[in-house]
Amino acid sequence: MLQVNNLEVVYNDIVLVLRGVSLEVPEAKIVAFLGSNGAGKSTTLRVISGLLSYEDGEIKKGSVVFENQRIHEMEPQEIVRLGITQVPEGRRIFAELTVEENIRVGAHTRKDGRFEIGRDYERLLTYFPRLRERLRLQAGFLSGGEQQMLAIARALMARPSLMMLDEPSLGLAPLLVNEIFEIIRKINQEERVSILLVEQNAFMALDVSDYGYIMENGKIVLDGPSGMLMENEDVKEFYLGIKEDDHRKSFADIKHYKRRKRWLS
Repeated sequence: MLQVNNLEVVYNDIVLVLRGVSLEVPEAKIVAFLGSNGAGKSTTLRVISGLLSYEDGEIKKGSVVFENQRIHEMEPQEIVRLGITQVPEGRRIFAELTVEENIRVGAHTRKDGRFEIGRDYERLLTYFPRLRERLRLQAGFLSGGEQQMLAIARALMARPSLMMLDEPSLGLAPLLVNEIFEIIRKINQEERVSILLVEQNAFMALDVSDYGYIMENGKIVLDGPSGMLMENEDVKEFYLGIKEDDHRKSFADIKHYKRRKRWLS
């Protein structure tokens, strides 16, 4: 469904952020996109959604193809109409609007009429019973987890075939994280929406996804089926926090430990 091909991106004509990034998102699958802060994950999402130029970024090389159509030079609203939506990091809801108004705003690019929009609105609320109880409440008064649900519901109102989620667990309590990821799984399975998931919680992301990519310093360094990545020795140590032994490491051990990232050699 989505192909990102050999992307190179520069900010302010100076800083090279992406260095030959390539990835794919198949139809009706969840793809995890992992890496440390500053690796370039959010920049990749901005390229796909058409928002890069608003952040003083420029594509120097490469392309983005969605359902056989090149989209990396399109405006954001055109990309949304094609079927791609993004839930940004930090949720970014309209705090002064009600919950209902926030959800309905997501349909502003649709041309299929009030009846279809209303039917989707009612169906989406079945995934978010908490939001149904708070439809008349100003969105700024929702909890962090409820705001994340609202941001996802708003994105789904555009009726996307691909939804990109940027750090959906950020700042949430563990119980709410589990609830959010269960909703993501249900949306993928029942609505057949493909999902590109940027997430710091590597265990949750790999558990819910079909395939994963790991990014370091602006390039993809490892990819594969999520189950295989969860069994990879380096992924276990550097992203899942699982060590083969419990002995305390010396400084020299730690230096060797960092060098042992096979993908950076």
